[in-house]
Amino acid sequence: MSEGFSEVFRGIRPVDWVLAGALTALGLWLMVENVQFTDEHASSAIAEGTMVHALTSHSWLMVPAFMLATVPVLWWRRSVVAVTAISLAAMVLHDLLFGWVTRCGAGLPLAFVLAYLGAVALERRGAAIVLALVTLLTVAVAAVDATTGFEVLVVAFPIVVIVFGIGRAVRHRTALSVELKARTSDLRQLRDKRVALEVAGDRARLSHELDGLLLERLAQLTAAAETGHDLDPGSARTLFESIESDSRTTLDGMREIVGLLRGGDVTLTPAPTVAHLDALLARHTRADSRLIVTGDPRSLPATVELSAYRIVEHLVNVLADEPESRIEVGMRFDDDALEIRVNGPVVKSSDIKAAVARARERASFLGGSLEAKVARGHADVVAMLPVLG
Repeated sequence: MSEGFSEVFRGIRPVDWVLAGALTALGLWLMVENVQFTDEHASSAIAEGTMVHALTSHSWLMVPAFMLATVPVLWWRRSVVAVTAISLAAMVLHDLLFGWVTRCGAGLPLAFVLAYLGAVALERRGAAIVLALVTLLTVAVAAVDATTGFEVLVVAFPIVVIVFGIGRAVRHRTALSVELKARTSDLRQLRDKRVALEVAGDRARLSHELDGLLLERLAQLTAAAETGHDLDPGSARTLFESIESDSRTTLDGMREIVGLLRGGDVTLTPAPTVAHLDALLARHTRADSRLIVTGDPRSLPATVELSAYRIVEHLVNVLADEPESRIEVGMRFDDDALEIRVNGPVVKSSDIKAAVARARERASFLGGSLEAKVARGHADVVAMLPVLG
């Protein structure tokens, strides 16, 4: 039973309830006025010229009978033609049963609404059928209307046509908008495919360049190493320094090409170091960020430099970047270790645990440690990275 009841009202939107409810309320109010309007009042109104005919019925049955014409508007999305036909049949029945009463105050708005809905919802043939039915409905409303009579049709017909035309214009504009959106989506997909093809081509070219670079540099290093068998210590040292320099150049070139293949930012090639922390903190322009360096600053092994930078990067990214925030990053250079301290307020929506886990993984990779304390929205992290040699 409940499933059948739900099926009856399936697809009805809140605006449909408002529309049908307003038309029904207007009709009920008008019918109640008809019931309570006395013959003496009618005679006086006719004498004054505000009515054209006396009411022929004061039956309360005209109240629910008029609802048969307005309530079906709830289901206009299923079939505007059927709803308009039902409203027309109900209005004709109302004419036959109750004769001369006032209907135009609610019947004409009903006709205007159905004309607009049919124009918006249907193709040309269906809309024309609705227009014809609405025209008949307008005639049925005015046929035995005690207040206006047929004179109201002089005004009602042009309004029906105007409302119908507005509905057709709205439908046409909506169709153009939908078509424009579809074409825009197609163009966007074509653009994305073209970009993907260009990126694939660039990556294939870069992969070929990387392969060629490796082969060329490895051949050069092999040839250079083979010439060092019979060299004196000084010449051998010079050769090894040359090999080291070429190797670093090769690594820098590989980083750049691999960065392009990944589609990432390659501006940090070669790998970032502790010296780049000022630039990292400068990105938090709104926060009061500062870098404090103590101990004996010096160049550290590349793995330590990179890990120190990444640890600070992971942690700073989850700290609050607000003008009133204070972020401090400390670097203390000891003889056998680098101590990193980061503290500041944590962004409420950030995942501080994940950031600490990534930073701890970096420290553990070098045999170091990381301790973190988070209390009342403030983080204090200390990492120790061993420095060998």
